[in-house]
Amino acid sequence: MEFRPCIDLHDGKVKQIVGSTLGYENKSVIENFISEKDSAFYANKFKEDGLTGGHVIMLGSGNDEAAILALNTYPNGLQVGGGINDTNAKKYIDAGASHVIVTSFIFHDGALDMERLQSLIQAVGKEHIVIDLSCRKKNGKWFVVTDKWTRFSDFEVNGESISFIEQYCDELLIHAVDVEGKRSGMQEELVKDLTNWTSIPTTYAGGVRSLDDLKKFNEITGGKLHVTIGSALDIFGGDLKYEDVVAFCSK
Repeated sequence: MEFRPCIDLHDGKVKQIVGSTLGYENKSVIENFISEKDSAFYANKFKEDGLTGGHVIMLGSGNDEAAILALNTYPNGLQVGGGINDTNAKKYIDAGASHVIVTSFIFHDGALDMERLQSLIQAVGKEHIVIDLSCRKKNGKWFVVTDKWTRFSDFEVNGESISFIEQYCDELLIHAVDVEGKRSGMQEELVKDLTNWTSIPTTYAGGVRSLDDLKKFNEITGGKLHVTIGSALDIFGGDLKYEDVVAFCSK
């Protein structure tokens, strides 16, 4: 199990927000934390602590400069997502990203668009692609949600679909959308499912808030899945000590 840190960017600043509140015109975005530090500060911290595979997520427009700054600060140590497509992906790889993360570009109009996925592979190579299967439950099944998590796709997340999609990427990232950013505990059922279904490096995000949660996560997964923690960390305004998480996961 690796700890995969995150740098979430909103309006050019490092923030922690409740992701499920994005994308609605008539709702305000719920912000858990706004940092006075820039993206380079966090990228350098993760570099010094030897943490790889962390993700820089651009939440909306106006974040490109901050994302590039983080990637330049920690070349090949961070992944980048948010608005990635086949025309801009190479720019971020050239700027230092180890991988680009995609959801909405390849899940187009509510369905997996293989033509777009193949175009992205041609642009940067499968070895540089992380597919984000952020999902919610509907009628007892997990479905990928797109467009800032506002729209259900018809792509069911299960053992068969993960086996298929793994052929076209290097890693998977899965946000448990209904608990992400809420410090309410992990989505244990999804964690168990992903442990059984995945065969390539996979990072789970959503709800982990304590060392007890981390211990339970490690027990459930047998160390197979990686984990990211955002709002719960003290470096992002939470109560969980970043150093304790680094130490626990390094063991």
